[in-house]
Amino acid sequence: MVAQTRTHGQPSPTKLRFRDKLVGKGLATDALQKKLKALHQELADMDQENVDVPSLHPVRKELINTTILLHKDRGVKAYAACCLADLLRLYAPDAPYTQSELRDIFQFFFRQLTTGLKGSDSPYYNEYFHLLESLSTVKSVVLVCDLPNGDDLMVDIFRDFFGLVRRDLAKKIELFMADILIALIDECQSLPSEVLEIIMAQFMDKNARMDQPSYRLAVSVCTATADKLQRHVCQYFTDIIVDQAREERYEEVQTAHTLIQQLNRACPSLLHNVVPQLEEELRVEQVQLRIMSTQTLGEMFADKHGAGLVEKYNSTWQQWLARRNDKNVTVRLAWVDTMKGVVTHLPEMRKETESALLNKLFDPDEKVRAALCKLFSQLDYETALHHVSVELLKGIAGRGLDKKQSVRVEAFHAIGRLYSLAYPEIENNDPAAVQQFAWIPGTILHSASVSREVKAIAEQTIADFILPLPSLPSASSSKGAEIDEVAWTDRLLLTMRYLDEVSVNTLYSFSNLKGSRPTLYEKFLNACVEYNGGVMDDNEEEITERLNLAVKAVASQFTDQHKAAEDLQSFAKLNEGRLYKLLRTCIDVQTDLKGLIKARSEFLRRVEQSSSTIVGTMSNFLRRSTLYLVNSSSVPTFIKRVQKGFESSAVAYSQTQTQTLGQTFSMFVGGVGEPEGRAQHAAHAAQLWLTHISKHCPALYKAHVGEFSKAIADEKNARLVESCLQALAAAAAWDPKLAPTDKRTVERVMRFVMDSNVRHAKFAARLIVCMRNADDLCEEVVESIADNLMGEDPEKLVAHIAVLAQLALRAPEAFEQKSDVVTAFLVKQVLKSASVPQDDENMDTDEDWVDDAAVPLDLRAKVLALKVCRNRCLAHATSETAVEVAQPVVRMFSTVLQHEGAFAADAQDPPQTRARLRLQAATSLLHLATVQKYTAEVSKYFVGIALTIQDPVYQVRMAFLDKLVALLTKGKLPVQYNIIPFLSVHDPEEDVKRKAQAYVMFARSAMPKAVRLARFEVTFIRLLHLLAHHPDFRIEHEYLPDIAKYIQFYLDLVASNDNVSLLYYLALKSKTVRDAESHVYSENLYACGELSQHLIRDHAKAHSWNLETFPGKVRLPADILRPLPSAEAANEIAKRVYLPDEALTWLKQSKQVQEAKVGGLSAQKACLSHARRCHLQQDKPRASRKPTAKRKTGPKTNGSARRPRAAKKRKVDESDDDESEPSQSEDDEDDDGEKATSPSKRAEALESDEDEDSGDEDADKDGKRKTRAQVKKQAKRAAKRQAKAAASDD
Repeated sequence: MVAQTRTHGQPSPTKLRFRDKLVGKGLATDALQKKLKALHQELADMDQENVDVPSLHPVRKELINTTILLHKDRGVKAYAACCLADLLRLYAPDAPYTQSELRDIFQFFFRQLTTGLKGSDSPYYNEYFHLLESLSTVKSVVLVCDLPNGDDLMVDIFRDFFGLVRRDLAKKIELFMADILIALIDECQSLPSEVLEIIMAQFMDKNARMDQPSYRLAVSVCTATADKLQRHVCQYFTDIIVDQAREERYEEVQTAHTLIQQLNRACPSLLHNVVPQLEEELRVEQVQLRIMSTQTLGEMFADKHGAGLVEKYNSTWQQWLARRNDKNVTVRLAWVDTMKGVVTHLPEMRKETESALLNKLFDPDEKVRAALCKLFSQLDYETALHHVSVELLKGIAGRGLDKKQSVRVEAFHAIGRLYSLAYPEIENNDPAAVQQFAWIPGTILHSASVSREVKAIAEQTIADFILPLPSLPSASSSKGAEIDEVAWTDRLLLTMRYLDEVSVNTLYSFSNLKGSRPTLYEKFLNACVEYNGGVMDDNEEEITERLNLAVKAVASQFTDQHKAAEDLQSFAKLNEGRLYKLLRTCIDVQTDLKGLIKARSEFLRRVEQSSSTIVGTMSNFLRRSTLYLVNSSSVPTFIKRVQKGFESSAVAYSQTQTQTLGQTFSMFVGGVGEPEGRAQHAAHAAQLWLTHISKHCPALYKAHVGEFSKAIADEKNARLVESCLQALAAAAAWDPKLAPTDKRTVERVMRFVMDSNVRHAKFAARLIVCMRNADDLCEEVVESIADNLMGEDPEKLVAHIAVLAQLALRAPEAFEQKSDVVTAFLVKQVLKSASVPQDDENMDTDEDWVDDAAVPLDLRAKVLALKVCRNRCLAHATSETAVEVAQPVVRMFSTVLQHEGAFAADAQDPPQTRARLRLQAATSLLHLATVQKYTAEVSKYFVGIALTIQDPVYQVRMAFLDKLVALLTKGKLPVQYNIIPFLSVHDPEEDVKRKAQAYVMFARSAMPKAVRLARFEVTFIRLLHLLAHHPDFRIEHEYLPDIAKYIQFYLDLVASNDNVSLLYYLALKSKTVRDAESHVYSENLYACGELSQHLIRDHAKAHSWNLETFPGKVRLPADILRPLPSAEAANEIAKRVYLPDEALTWLKQSKQVQEAKVGGLSAQKACLSHARRCHLQQDKPRASRKPTAKRKTGPKTNGSARRPRAAKKRKVDESDDDESEPSQSEDDEDDDGEKATSPSKRAEALESDEDEDSGDEDADKDGKRKTRAQVKKQAKRAAKRQAKAAASDD
C-alpha cells in the first residue's frame, strides 16, 4: 500500500468520538449491535487523509475480542467486520494488528462473506457489500501474503470466492472479488499450486460460457494477471503431461490438453510459455502425445487469436503443418479434423493451408482422404466462397473418382452440399458464386460414367443436393402454402446453363424418361402383387419364378446386388397393399410433382415402420424408377420458358444449338432480373427437355395437349412452334386420341406442313399422320409436293423433302402413290446434281465439316433425299417386295461409301458435301441392317460400313460411332457389328477410342454369358476376317504392327482366363477355311490367324493364364468363310507359315520387351505400398479442345483416306481400366443431320500407378524400334521415380 503523507496546512485530524464499551458482562446483543453499527457509520465517514489514529486505539483492541469475533449473532459479526475493514483502511499503510491477529481477522472476514452473502435480499447485504468494497479498493487484503501460513489462507480465499460467486450476485460484487484475487496474485511472492488448480478448475467444463459467473471471474483474474501466471501455468501443464505420460495415464494428459484449449479460448496470453512445450510434443515418439498436441495446437491456431499465434510461434506452426505427413494415420486424421477451424478462422495462412490440404487429397490412407472430404461438407457458404479456392474444391470433387467407396461418398456429399448452399446466390447471378460453385453439377455428372459405383453416388448427390425434390409444406405453414413447381423446374434449367453436352446426356439418363415401358421396376411391382406375400392359389411356381426374375433384373441395377436382391425379396414378403399403391403412384408417369412427393414421403415412412433395414434399397429403387427430375408438372414451365426466350428468327433455335451445346450454356454473369442471355439459355434448356420427352416419354404430355395446341398459334416464335409441334406429334403417336381435332388447329398444322421451315414441316408431317382422316391429309400433302417439286424454291424444297422423308416411313401408302415421281426426282435432280458453289463468306472451303446451321440448302436436300430412300425401305420391311425395294437403295448407299461421299468416282463435290453424305449413307445402312430381310444384302458391304469408323473426318467417325453404339446397345444389329468398335484403336482423337472402349466394357459386363459369347467372343473370327479385308493390310513386316494393334486392343478388352482358350481355338481355325471372296484375302486371313496366335500366347503368359485346349467346337460363319477344297490343301496351309521372318523377329522382340516391362512394373509394385499404388496417382488434366470443324486425319496409305496413320512413328494408346456406360446419342431416325459436334468426354479413369508404364514406346525418328536395353533402361527410370515418390510420402 502506498503511504499517505500528512502535511501542514491541512485541517486538524478528526478524532473518533465513539466512547462506548464494546466488551463487557451483561451487554445485550441488540445493544452491542447498535453500538457496532454506530461505530461503523462513524468509521466509514472518516477520511484516511485526516484522521487522528491514536483516537482509534480503544476500539482497535475491543473489535478483535473473541466475544465479538465468535459472537452468535450474524449482525454483530457483520458490523464488526465492517469496522475492522474501516480500521485497516484508516491505519494504512501500517497494520494495527499483529500477524496472528491479522490472520484471525481475514479468516473472520471471509467466513462472514461465505456464510452471510447469499443475495441482495439476504440480511446485512449492505454490510457485506461494504466489506468487499473496502477490501477491493483499499487492497488491505494483500497483507495476507506476508502472514505465516498465508498460502493456506490465500487458498481458502480463492476457494471461498469461486464458491461464493456462483450465487448469482451483483455484477459489482463480482468485480470486487476479481480485484481482491488479482491483488493477491500480484503481491504474492510465490503462487500456491492449490490456487492455480482452483483457477484451472473453472475451465474444466467444456460447456463453460461467459454467462457463468465463476468462469467469468476466472477469465477476469487470468487476463489481468497473465504475465504473472504464465510461468506457473507452463509448469503446471509440464508437470501433468510429463508425469502422467510417463505412467501412461493418457486420460489425465488428455484432460490437460483439453484445459489448454479452453484456456486458449478465454485467456490465450496465459499460454505463451505452453506453446513451445506443445511443439516439443509434436516430435515425441509417443503417438498419443502427438495426437493430443496436434489437436490442441489445431484448436489454438483456429481460434480468433490464431493469426497472432502463428506470427509469434512460426516454428510451431510449421511443425504442426508437418504433422499432415506423420507416419501414423491417427495423427494425420487428428490434423485433418482440426483443419476446419483453421480454414474458417485463419484466412491469413490460406496459401499454406491450401497447399497442405491439396497434398492430403492423395494421402495413402482412405480414412484421411475421407475425413478431408468430410471437412468440406461442414463448411458454411461464406467460408467456402471466400476462404477456399476453386482448385481445392475441384480437388475434392476429384476424390469422387477415388477407388474407395467411403472417400467417394464424402467427396460428392461435400461438393453437393456446397452447391446446395450456393444455389440461391447462383440464382441471383452472383459472379463470385457462379465462378466458385456453378461447375459442380457438371463435374458430378461427368464422373458418373466412370463406374457403376461412382454413378450410384453421383445419382444420389444429384437427387439430394443439386436437384432435390421440394419439401412438403409443414403443418404449421400457412394454408395457402403449396409446392413451388415453377421454382423446382427453373432450378433444373438454371443448373443446365453450366453443363456441357456429356453432362446433359448423363442428366437425361438420370431422369428415367428413356426406356421401354413397363420398366423393370413396374414389372417387379406387378410380380409382388401376384406373389401376394407367398399366398397363391394357382401357378405358384410360375409366379414365384417371375418374381425371382424381376428381383434379379432390378438388383442388377444396384451396386450391391446381393443386398438389393435380399431387400427386394423382403419387400415382396411384406405384402402391404398400401405400399404397393403408393409405389405405383410414384412410378406412374402421369403423377404430378405434388402427388409424387406425398406418395414418396408416405411410402418411405411406412417402409421404415415395417422394415427399417430395407429403407436404403427402396430409396434407391424410388430414385431409379420415378420421374424425380422432370415430370408432368415441369411441362407448363418448359413451355413458358420457351415463350419467354423468343427470338425473332426464321431459323429455329434448335438448328443452332449444336454450336454451343459442347460449351457451357452461358457466359453471361451479372445483370439484374432476367437478362436476355439468361432467358435465351433457359429457353434452350427447356427446348432440350421438351425434345427429350417427345422422343422418349410423350405420355407426360397427356394433360398438356391443349397448351401445345394454343402455343403453335404463336407463329412468330419459331422455337416455340417447333417444340410444340414435336410434342403434339409425339403425344399423338403415343395415343392417337390426343391428336388435335379442331378445324383451326388442323388447318394451321397443314400450313406448317407446306411451310418452308424444315423443322416445322417435319414435325407437322408426323402429326398429320396421327390425325383424323390421316390418309386423306397425307395423300393431299404428297400429291401437292410431288406436283411442285420442279422449280421449287430451294428452302421450301428442303422442307418438302423433309416431309416426304416422314411420310415415306409413317404413311407409306400415301407416299407410294407418287413414289416413282418422287424417287426419280430425288435421285436425278437432287442426289446426282452438282453441288452449288458457296460464297467464301458462308463457308470455308478448306474445312471438311461444317456445323448444322451452316449446311447449305443443296446439301441438306441431298441428306434428306437419302433419308427418304432409307425410310421407304424401312416402311416396306414387312412387305413381300421389301428386298426388291431395298436392293437399289443399299447399292446406292454402298456406292456413296465406295466413292468417299460421291455417286461417281470423278465427282467434284466439295469435302463438306462428301463428309455429310458418307455419314448419312453409313448410318442409313446401319438402320437397314436392323431389318432381318435386309441383313444379307447389307452384309455384302460390311467392310465399307465398318471402315466408316476410320473416316478422315472426326465428326463422321464420332457420329457414326454414336449411332452404332445406340443400335448395338438395343441389340438391333447382327452380331458382326460388335467388332466395329475395335477398329478405333488407331484413332487420333482419344474421345472416339474411349467411347468405343466404354461401350465394349459396359456391354460385356451387362450381358448374360451366352449373349456375351455370341456377340464378343465367337465374333473374334469375324474381326480377323475384317482385318484381312482391311485396305491397309499387307503381309509385310512394316504393316503388321498396326494390324497387331487391333488384335491387342481386342484382347485387352475381351480376353480373360475363361475365354482365352476359345480365342486361341478360333485363331487356329482361321487356317482351316478359306475366304469366301478370293485367295488373296484367304492368305491375309491366315497371316492374321498366325499373328493373333502369337499375341494370344503372349497375352496369356503376361497375365499368368493357362492356355488350355478348347474342349468344344464352334461353327464358323458360313457367310464369310468356306471350307477348304481338299485335305491336301488343308495340310499345305497348316504347314506353311504366312508371316514373314521379319515379323516373327519383331514378335519375339515385342515379347521380350513386354516381359521386361512387366518385370519392371512388378519391381515397382514391390517398392510401393498397396494404398499408394491405388491412390496417390493424381488425375491428369485434360487438354481443352476448341469446337472447330477442322477435324481430319492424314491420308491413308495406298491412296484411300480411311484412317490416319503415321509413316514411322506411332504412340501406343493406353487402355483404360474403367468400366464405363456409353453415353448413347438420341436415337431419332429422322433427325435432319447426325449430331457430331463436340465429342463425348469421358471422365478420367481411376488413379493407377501403372499409367506411366502401360503401352509400348514409340519408334525413333529413323523408324527403328527401341531395343530391349532401351526398354529396360526406361523401366528402371520409372521404378526410380516411383520409389522416390514412395519415400517422400513418409
